Amino acid sequence: MSSKVLSHLQDNNAHDETVAFISKTLQMYIDGKWINAQNDARIQAYDPCFNSEITSFPSASNTDLDNAVCAARRTFDSNEWSNMLPLQREQLMHRLANLIEEKADVLAEIEALDAGKAISGCREVDIAGSIDVLRYFAGWPSKIEGSVRPVSIPGQHIAMAVKEPVGVVGAIVPWNWPFNMMIWKFAAAIAAGCTLVLKPAQQTSLSAIYFAQLVEQAGFPAGVFNLVTGKGSTIGNKMVAHPLISKVSFTGSTEVGRQVGAMASSNLAHVTLELGGKSPMVVFGDADIERVVNATQQSVFFNSGQVCSAGSRMYVHNSIYEEVVEAIAAKTKEMKVGLSLDSTTDMGPIISSSQHASIMDYISIGQREGARLVCGGKSVGDDGFFIQPTVFADCTNTMRIVREEIFGPVLAIQPFETEEQAIQLANDNEYGLAASVFTKDTSRAWRCVKQIKAGTVWINTHDLVDPCLPFGGFKNSGLGKDLGPEQLEQFLQTKTIWQEL
Repeated sequence: MSSKVLSHLQDNNAHDETVAFISKTLQMYIDGKWINAQNDARIQAYDPCFNSEITSFPSASNTDLDNAVCAARRTFDSNEWSNMLPLQREQLMHRLANLIEEKADVLAEIEALDAGKAISGCREVDIAGSIDVLRYFAGWPSKIEGSVRPVSIPGQHIAMAVKEPVGVVGAIVPWNWPFNMMIWKFAAAIAAGCTLVLKPAQQTSLSAIYFAQLVEQAGFPAGVFNLVTGKGSTIGNKMVAHPLISKVSFTGSTEVGRQVGAMASSNLAHVTLELGGKSPMVVFGDADIERVVNATQQSVFFNSGQVCSAGSRMYVHNSIYEEVVEAIAAKTKEMKVGLSLDSTTDMGPIISSSQHASIMDYISIGQREGARLVCGGKSVGDDGFFIQPTVFADCTNTMRIVREEIFGPVLAIQPFETEEQAIQLANDNEYGLAASVFTKDTSRAWRCVKQIKAGTVWINTHDLVDPCLPFGGFKNSGLGKDLGPEQLEQFLQTKTIWQEL
C-alpha cells in the first residue's frame, strides 16, 4: 500500500477492517478454498485518486479457470446443492444480505478506494441497492412454479411444465459498478439454483474478494460461488466458451459483448448481454426545470459519468432551451470534484489513465466539431484522473459526442421544435438502453414512451432502478434483462413431464 493511499484512509477515518483487508495477501476463492494463481502471477490494484498502488491480487491462468468451472459443475450436480430445499436457499441468501448490511461501511470504503467512487453515493446506491437486490431475489426460490396442462390426446394423462436451474453460470462484471453488478448476477443465479463462476474486472476486483469472504461466512456450500480474478483476455474468453458453462451473463461494452455472444454460441450457452448506451433525455417546454437539473446530477455526473444508462444527450424545446442550459451549468459548477473517501465529494476520479485520456479526447472533439463548451472541459489536479463535469450546448446528432458512448461526465445538449422531431432525434442512435421524458402533459409523456426505442423510459426523472423491474436494452444495447422476474427466468429452463395413466 502506498503512503498516499494510507494517508487517504487515515485522513478520512477509514475502518480498521478496511486497512487490514487491503494489507493482507489477497487470494481467489475456488471450491470453498482460498488460493493463489497456479503460476503465482499477480495484478496490482491502483487507487485512481492518486494512481498509487493499493494492493495486489491473483492473475488466474486457464487452469485456475477450468478448476473453478469444474468445481461449480460438481457442486451443481451434487445432492448437497440440488436437493437443498428452496426455503434453505432463501435463508442462506438472507444471511448473506445481513452480513453485507453489517459490513456496508467497510464495503463502501473498499469500493470507493478501488473504483474512485464518491463514498456518499457509493453507500447509498451501490451497497444499499445491492442489499435490496439480494433480499428481493432471496424471496424467489420458494416461489418458482410450473404448471399442469390439459392435453388433447385420447386416454388419461398427467402433463406438466416445470422450471429447473440452467446449470453453471459464467458471470463477467464491469469496472464501473463492481459490487452492484456482481450482486445483480449472483442473486438471480443463486435464487434459481444455479452455481456461479464470477470474474470481476481486473481494474476493480477488491470488493468481489471481500464479498467472497462473506459468502464463506454465510455458509454457502463449497463450489456454489467461485471467484476467479485476472485478465479478460486470458480467462474471460475461456470462460464464455467453456463447455461446462450453461449460461453467460455479461455486462460491458457493445464491442466486447458481440464477441462474448459469438463465443458462447459455440456451445449453445444461454446468454444475457447488458451493453452500452447513449441515453436521450427529452425536455419539453412545460417541464419542471429543477427536476431536469436534478436528473443530470443523478445520471450524467453520478459515478463520474461512468454509467451505461446516463442521460448523456439531452434534447430541449426551443422555448426553454437557454434557461435549461444555464440552470444545468449553474448546478454543475457547484459540484465538488475530490477524493473518493471524502464524504463531501460529489464526483470522484475517472477509473484509469486510458479512460481519462479517452474522455479528454472526446471533449476536444466536441470543441472541434463546433459544440459550445458551457462549463467544465478540463482535467483537475496533478494526481489521479480527475475531470471537471462538462456541459456542451448547441450540439447536433451528427457530432461524435452525441453519437458515441463517452463513458464520462460529459453532457451534450441541443434544441428541438416539435414533438415529432424530438422523437426522431431520440431514436437516431445505435443504442437503446434507456431514455427519459420531462413534461407535465401526461398524454404527451405516454405518446413519447410508446415511440421511444429503449428498454427503460422514465418520466420526469432518470436512472431510477428497482429490483422488481427488468433492466436491459434494445438495439445494440444488449440481449435479455437483469432484475425482476424476467432475469430469474433467464437462469431457468423448462422441462415437460408427461405421464400416461
